[in-house]
Amino acid sequence: MDIHSIGVIGAGQMGNGIAHVMAVAGYDVVMNDVSEDALLAAVARIDKNIGRQVSKGTLSADDKAAAMARISTSLELAELGQTDLVIEAATERETVKQQIFDNLLPHLKPNTILTSNTSSISITRLASRTDRPEKFMGFHFMNPVPVMQLVELIRGIATDQDTYQSCLAVVQKLGKTAASAEDFPAFIVNRILMPMINEAVYTLYEGVGNVTSIDQAMKLGTNHPMGPLELADFIGLDTCLAIMNVLHDGLADTKYRPCPLLTKYVEAGWLGRKTKRGFYDYRGDAPIPTR
Repeated sequence: MDIHSIGVIGAGQMGNGIAHVMAVAGYDVVMNDVSEDALLAAVARIDKNIGRQVSKGTLSADDKAAAMARISTSLELAELGQTDLVIEAATERETVKQQIFDNLLPHLKPNTILTSNTSSISITRLASRTDRPEKFMGFHFMNPVPVMQLVELIRGIATDQDTYQSCLAVVQKLGKTAASAEDFPAFIVNRILMPMINEAVYTLYEGVGNVTSIDQAMKLGTNHPMGPLELADFIGLDTCLAIMNVLHDGLADTKYRPCPLLTKYVEAGWLGRKTKRGFYDYRGDAPIPTR
């Protein structure tokens, strides 16, 4: 089917990034959240980020005005029911996502495609609770959405080819590249990335190196743009732990056991950049390693 309107559930870092790129690409976007403040902040952030594109010359002022005019917000989930494609970008907790889809289903058009931006949760399982498992798939953007070029498209066991092709066409219209993944825990990117981050935390936990030496080793030794602990702080340590738990539970392999130190940081509320403390302390002028 042709996609003209997009519903985005969640106005956080991922949700506002998705709304941003969709509006710039010409789609009408309805962004939903349970918080009016979150919606206002998301629109302000989108306006600021598109403004940066104008200042760099990649978009015109008219392009910006047109994109912002395509974005509307709503506290009512039902208002997303008339969109052609819904992308759920709420917190990475399966019970939350299930409740969202349960509440949305009565308001949907028969042909609306449902997708989740989940980074690890089973698409087949999420789809099975809906009335349209054949029109349900994973639509996983990378963070930050306006910058990163990859989108993982994950088919559940029931996803039909028309749904996949419709979502692939959206990715292509965004000017991004799609990687097709099968529905196994954490898909492709996080299946490879998160165990690396978890191993870096084990390396810290076991005293092989400190935060600085581990991140320098990977940046200068393997040419990674960010060290794994710095990257973990950027992603959010709670998100990293949640994905490792999905891998450990879903694949039943001890190599995916979350490092106890990662669990301890999350228990302390030291979740990375968003809480100002993680493997680095961000409360001063420059990040300071916490170990």
